[in-house]
Amino acid sequence: MVTRVWDYLFEFEQERADIMDAVETVFNSGSLVLGPSVRGFEEEFAAWHGLGHCVGVDNGTNAIKLGLQALGVGPGDEVVTVSNTAAPTVVAIDAVGATPVFVDVREDDYLMDVSQVAAAITERTRCLLPVHLYGQCVDIEPLLALAREHDLVVLEDCAQAHGARRGGRLAGTFGDAAAFSFYPTKVLGAYGDGGATVTDRADTAQNLRRLRYYGMEERYYVVETPGHNSRLDEVQAEILRRKLRRLDAYVAGRRAVAERYREGLADTGLVLPEVAPGNDHVYYVHVVRHPQRDEIIERLKGYDIHLNISYPWPVHTMSGFAYLGWERGSLPVTERLAGEIFSLPMYPSLAPDHQDKVIDAVRDVLESL
Repeated sequence: MVTRVWDYLFEFEQERADIMDAVETVFNSGSLVLGPSVRGFEEEFAAWHGLGHCVGVDNGTNAIKLGLQALGVGPGDEVVTVSNTAAPTVVAIDAVGATPVFVDVREDDYLMDVSQVAAAITERTRCLLPVHLYGQCVDIEPLLALAREHDLVVLEDCAQAHGARRGGRLAGTFGDAAAFSFYPTKVLGAYGDGGATVTDRADTAQNLRRLRYYGMEERYYVVETPGHNSRLDEVQAEILRRKLRRLDAYVAGRRAVAERYREGLADTGLVLPEVAPGNDHVYYVHVVRHPQRDEIIERLKGYDIHLNISYPWPVHTMSGFAYLGWERGSLPVTERLAGEIFSLPMYPSLAPDHQDKVIDAVRDVLESL
């Protein structure tokens, strides 16, 4: 048995009939672009969050990019975010001509250290962009207070937080808008690329719909403002509609896997995920820590267990962002975590016996260090 962090074939075998029916539904509809499946998913995803608007786009990166543009963020502006994130968060900021400004993360839960944000705000700051990382929410209440105090917009990066809650409230419902990715590995994943931006603001939603369709109000008419071709695919939208009905079950399955890890690895010296007070974690990835991370990962390959690291290179250390001028040592917690964190296999369909093999192998490796 080869165990990897995620393998969609487990899920596909269980959901094959519904997934293939979704494809047939679209192909038989005669409407392949921005048709009833996209409209249906947008309505249902917005309603699931209790929000007024959802605009489907082609991927999560553009969900952030278009979200920033729709909120008026552009060249000359600064966006406060974190470096412990997937690179697309920062790629999107760069793509609109804005400058990312990083704050460090907390050592216990790896989320944005909101206590550092006030010092990062300047007269050029336009947006605060919290990343609800690994499946749980940033401590967002003080962040919203800062936004109100300084007249800033808040765009939530929810690519890893479908169904996560804080104080009973869903991720994506706190700020001015929120961006989601439906990359296949996500808690709610498509069978290809996909994304969406949600908002309760009608003006922002109108901007988003223009931006994802060349800047046009209606098809093939006048460009109101330069936009993009960033439409959510009709087939992916129909698949997402079907899977949205199972999102609560996916989350429950992930939590069950996380609890089994907690029980099986509690006394090993491995640092297990910590849930911040007030949060309901959905465990998009099950991130653990150990100072001998690299050796552990290498030894686990001998058990046919192949693990990922989320993320081994903080964005501010990447050569593509060297122009920002962030030196090594500037974000000490982020940089230290990058050398210790790694992810155990996590998906709702992970069979208990497969998970037990992971637990046993990890215990063996840790005992042999």
